[in-house]
Amino acid sequence: MRKLTMLAALAAAAAITTPALAGSPDGKWQVKVLGTAVLPDGKIDKIKAIDTDTTLGATLATLDNVGTKANDNVVPTVAVEYFFNKTFSVETICCLTQHHVSGTGDIAGAGLVDHVLILPATVTLKAHLDTGTPIKPYVGAGPSIFFVIDEKPGDTARALGVDKVKMSNALGFALQGGFDVALNDKGLGLSFDAKKYWVKPTASFYDDGVLALKTRHDLDPWVLSAGVSYRF
Repeated sequence: MRKLTMLAALAAAAAITTPALAGSPDGKWQVKVLGTAVLPDGKIDKIKAIDTDTTLGATLATLDNVGTKANDNVVPTVAVEYFFNKTFSVETICCLTQHHVSGTGDIAGAGLVDHVLILPATVTLKAHLDTGTPIKPYVGAGPSIFFVIDEKPGDTARALGVDKVKMSNALGFALQGGFDVALNDKGLGLSFDAKKYWVKPTASFYDDGVLALKTRHDLDPWVLSAGVSYRF
């Protein structure tokens, strides 16, 4: 999946630099190659199940202040956008981001989930404001599905008997705002974008096939991007 993301980014970059494409600031299609900061929350929204007969469950049951946090990451992103007219467009993004989940509060620093790969499949409908200048702000909104891949127990979870962790795919929603800046009349530009997601995946921790703990999390990341665009 990581190779797929990088190949898509290289293909988009090649499209931007290919003179055969008739670039225009009013073209129907726009491709963006972006650097993206993914800033999730990851706190526990609800403990859905706990088995105090397991080592993990029994340990957590003795604590009063148990929380979690997902780490930040920076990844390459490709966005493809189609303009229906000057005002409305639809956009989708491609990226793959890796995270881990650690403890806060009484379990601060505990390694709970390691190597979580997330593909945030997102489609937004966007409205653009024609300012009469090269700077065109926009807002957008749309659904997202977070596909979770290859998650593993963290060091602390393994020490407490966890041999398997499974995080669910989750349906969420995103709000978006930003602006595009046309650099010339050949379709080349800059793009600055911010998205706020609301999504609640669950994490299930297993001890030799027994469900020791199941939690729901407010992943809810901010996703901040900046890069180059090509419209044609």
